[in-house]
Amino acid sequence: MLPLSLGRPFNALWFGTGAANLGDGMALFVLPLLAIAVDASPGGVAAVTAALTLAWPLFGLHAGWIVDRVDRRVVLTSVNLVRALALAGLTAAHLTGTLSLPLILAGAVLLGAAETLVDTALTATIPMVVAPAGRNRANARIEATINITNQLAGPPLAGLLAAATLALATGASAALYVLAAAGVLAMTLRRPPAGPRAASGAVVAGFRHLWRQPVVRTLTLFTAAMNIPWAVATALLVVYAVSPGPLGLSTAQYGLVLTAMAVGGLLASMVVERLRHRFGVTKLLIADAAGTVLLVAPVAVDGPVWTVAAGAVVAGAGSSIWRILVATIRQNLSPPDLLGRIYAASRVLSWGVIPVGAALAGLAAELWGVRAVFVIATVLAAVILAAFIPYVLRTDLSAAVETEQSPPPVQPVV
Repeated sequence: MLPLSLGRPFNALWFGTGAANLGDGMALFVLPLLAIAVDASPGGVAAVTAALTLAWPLFGLHAGWIVDRVDRRVVLTSVNLVRALALAGLTAAHLTGTLSLPLILAGAVLLGAAETLVDTALTATIPMVVAPAGRNRANARIEATINITNQLAGPPLAGLLAAATLALATGASAALYVLAAAGVLAMTLRRPPAGPRAASGAVVAGFRHLWRQPVVRTLTLFTAAMNIPWAVATALLVVYAVSPGPLGLSTAQYGLVLTAMAVGGLLASMVVERLRHRFGVTKLLIADAAGTVLLVAPVAVDGPVWTVAAGAVVAGAGSSIWRILVATIRQNLSPPDLLGRIYAASRVLSWGVIPVGAALAGLAAELWGVRAVFVIATVLAAVILAAFIPYVLRTDLSAAVETEQSPPPVQPVV
């Protein structure tokens, strides 16, 4: 039997998310290629990744406050239109021959700031359009859509368009953001009754709640640690893979490698509920931490293309499952009126390491070479896995995922 529809408001949010993430996937793929096109060094290419994620530590808490105080349809619509204008500007600069690395970095910073608002609004809107019993399914559906559009379809589509001209890829991304804004306008929201915390308008209120909630806090810190190896891969895999890098791939072939990662994430998001019922939350989260090791290890050992792709598939699957389960845990353990700020606070901590990690990875690559940086990232990922296993084995996380009401704080298993 097919699952019941999650409702028209969720479907509108779902459509807007799909269009925007297809634009994201294309934009994030093409921005490093734009940097290579203007003869940027490996450090310069890595700086683009750093710029894309710089907004989380600088602006993330404010994004949470804005999302909790402004109509989320307004946030999603206006920010998608701003992203369309930014990509249109980069397209025009490329066509007129005025594109430069500083301009690409400025565009990346603007897109990163927009992402803080869109991602925070998305996760905070789901509880406003989906009942608690359907949230894990809604999160899985959103995750599957992100994998299909952002990672599965976006990179190869951008690669094909970029093979003709990079401007075609950036222009198509801009058009998709406009389509996403139109989709979100069809969404209607029901705002939950204000709880006892609603009077608190402090930007840091979400951070305070996150830090006092032991499960959400610890999962956020582990996410931050695992994002360091991911930052290395995000910043430098393109340098290692695309010709004249050691793997010697074309832009289209590199897009297919990223597609392999998206395939893993897509398949995992489609079966996450069945996997959770069969193996439990604990084993699934451990598998994700192991996937982070496999993301960077093939490059560290100078493996062939198939090992890089296989590691990407496993890492993509684990990352998808992690995001779905942790999102549900956070939503169920958080007051609705603080959810935007709590999500933003978790992103500030967990994604705040990415620009720093990407920048340091770029600097280290200039000094020691790309492979040496992946060796360091592999060792770090293995250490994180060794620390995570004891924590998750002694902590019952299943209750926070399976509950249909906001539960009391989850306590470690005695």
